[in-house]
Amino acid sequence: MGEEKTGKWFVLHTLSGHEQKVKDAVDKLIVSGEGRGIYEVLLPLEKISEVKQGKKTTSMRKYYPGYILVRMDLYGEDGKIDEETWYSVRQTKGVIGFVGSGNRPLPLTSEEERDMMGQIRDSEDKVIPKIDFEIGEMVKIRDGAFENFEGNIEEIDHERGKLKLLVSIFGRSTPVELEYWQVERE
Repeated sequence: MGEEKTGKWFVLHTLSGHEQKVKDAVDKLIVSGEGRGIYEVLLPLEKISEVKQGKKTTSMRKYYPGYILVRMDLYGEDGKIDEETWYSVRQTKGVIGFVGSGNRPLPLTSEEERDMMGQIRDSEDKVIPKIDFEIGEMVKIRDGAFENFEGNIEEIDHERGKLKLLVSIFGRSTPVELEYWQVERE
């Protein structure tokens, strides 16, 4: 495995929509040296593809809206909170607080850290399709061999971005697999 990094990961609760501003502010603390004991800040993002106005677009979406991750030494050797580190993060504009037990924030366990970082790493190169359809919903096919047919969604494969529809062709229900962007709501 990799080398052991200093500090533990803590989850920081931020105002919704202010995650990037908080990340930038904490990054500034690290660069300026004012954030003693703070080593790294992470705002996990994932790539999402969707169709807007007939065009396929890719955008970034926050993995954990309202939260960022900070790797830091919040507790001293004596087990007490390092007040300077605590206040430098807590006083950052947009920060609501640490996730944890009241005034005693809990770092991620090594298992939680491994799972979370693995999840983030796995999604870095993937583009996840944004599928906001539901099973049982009637949709109109707008592209492909069955263009202008209507179908009922039977299955949704989020990983592959595919939908399985039942389409009535010559009075018979026929299963058809399409990509999410090939259909639209009626």
